[in-house]
Amino acid sequence: MTPQDILAQYGPRESMEYDIVIVGGGPAGLSSAIRLKQLATEQGKEVSVVVLEKGSEPGAHILSGAVLDPQSLTELFPDWKAMGAPLDQPVTDEAMLFLSEGGAYRTPNFLLPECSQNHGNYIISVGALTRWLAQQAENLGVEIFPGFAAAEVLYDEQGAVRGVATGNMGIEKNGEPGPNFQIGMELLGKYTIFAEGARGHLGKQLIAKYQLDAGCDPQSYGIGIKELWEVDPARHEPGLVVHTAGWPMDSKTYGGSFLYHMADNKIALGFVTGLNYENPYLSPFEEFQRWKTHPNIRWYLENSAGEVTAKRIAYGARAITAGGLLALPKTVFPGGALVGCEAGFLNVSRIKGTHAAIKTGMQAAEAAFEAVTNGRQQDELSAYPQAFKNSWLYTELNKARNFKAWFKYGLGVGTLMNGLEQFGLKGKMSWTIHRDKPDHAYLKPASECKPINYPKPDGKLTFDRLSSVFISNANHEENQPAHLTLKDASVPVAINLAKYAGPEARYCPAGVYEFVKDANGADQLQISAQNCVHCKTCDIKDPTQNIVWVTPEGGGGPNYAEM
Repeated sequence: MTPQDILAQYGPRESMEYDIVIVGGGPAGLSSAIRLKQLATEQGKEVSVVVLEKGSEPGAHILSGAVLDPQSLTELFPDWKAMGAPLDQPVTDEAMLFLSEGGAYRTPNFLLPECSQNHGNYIISVGALTRWLAQQAENLGVEIFPGFAAAEVLYDEQGAVRGVATGNMGIEKNGEPGPNFQIGMELLGKYTIFAEGARGHLGKQLIAKYQLDAGCDPQSYGIGIKELWEVDPARHEPGLVVHTAGWPMDSKTYGGSFLYHMADNKIALGFVTGLNYENPYLSPFEEFQRWKTHPNIRWYLENSAGEVTAKRIAYGARAITAGGLLALPKTVFPGGALVGCEAGFLNVSRIKGTHAAIKTGMQAAEAAFEAVTNGRQQDELSAYPQAFKNSWLYTELNKARNFKAWFKYGLGVGTLMNGLEQFGLKGKMSWTIHRDKPDHAYLKPASECKPINYPKPDGKLTFDRLSSVFISNANHEENQPAHLTLKDASVPVAINLAKYAGPEARYCPAGVYEFVKDANGADQLQISAQNCVHCKTCDIKDPTQNIVWVTPEGGGGPNYAEM
């Protein structure tokens, strides 16, 4: 049965009305909700707010490095420290390394541009921060519905957004309602704020419907892969921030990595690969595993005898927006707004997006509160983009507007020009460098590229995908329809495998896609959707744009406890 057939047979759906509906319970969405309730309390007014979160709890799907600039959190909660916000590890030292295969060059700290400096910042778990924000929101009277995925945007007769519908529960693999079927419900609002994170399923539809990206550079993405390790105290330096560039990436591929020394002898290791890479044989997951074998990286995970004694305790992956200001779409439309990484506010030069998510969530909330309390609804919240344009965040992103674009000329040129712009000119350049292709369009045919032979994992320092997915705690109801859909089932073999050597099997960090032989010996694409960690890489990098990631049942996906 189609969704329309189900609605016709089992509908109508129940509905609940609020002043503001917020889709996504991450830092952006929760900050919107908190700011709305703060304003209501300050002005003695009533504003009803609901937050939908597709994860099993707030923070379950949140993945980031992360080093937090506390500026916007301080604006939201000036007394966050006394309130117990989980910012326990200040940055104490930092290093920028350029790696060759066997060595490294450290940039002197006095030569680091402002965007690479982290004094005054904190190494945090964004999942822990999200759970704390959720508690503050609930304390203020925000309703939070975890385990409910917003699956459909609802429009009024004039084409304005009037809310969202949650996905149906209990649909079986054949598309038919099962014995535990429960039809979704509608959450209607005077305004709906979308905070789904990078490459949001509904945000993608809204950008297309309202042509919000007209006149913008194509959005650019990276895939960030992260592991959390518990290490020997002798190799742990609380508060140390290390970033690296160079090996194992070639000179044409954008990428970088980090080691963040958290509290309690834990180190967060992460690797970001720009999804505009060219070689279809490249595997971001395998590049990350290979990076850990570098002498300057593995040292932190070994003892003095060179034995790996550290323990890997968590794994995850997530796409990040990297296009910056030049790829930022219009953030408002009739009845709603895009905030945080849903729109693409991450500052790739700083490798930071949480502070921008909190700030833009607050700005959208302030615009929505003013509109609702003045009797408006379903129009454009023009005060939000204007507030952004006049804010410190716009100034920050404008300084970094060329950062990712320079790397289209290679690592050497990108590093040199960004050094000039960010260190020499302090981000005050008069020129702008544009990009004109989406990430998937950069992939070259396999015949034009050299295969990459990655070493086998040793199970101590390097690992395979399936053992990694296991510690991401990813889980989906096995009998539900696959949320990784194909526009045309023939394309993976006829085009992707034949022309690009099946890149799906390499760019997915969770082993979801595999080309196998059927009973007749013919190739076919096998999709193990239950492994999916919701990184959205397939939706972004598929060279034919044939894969479409849609929302699975709420509560499914990874469950990141400490990430």
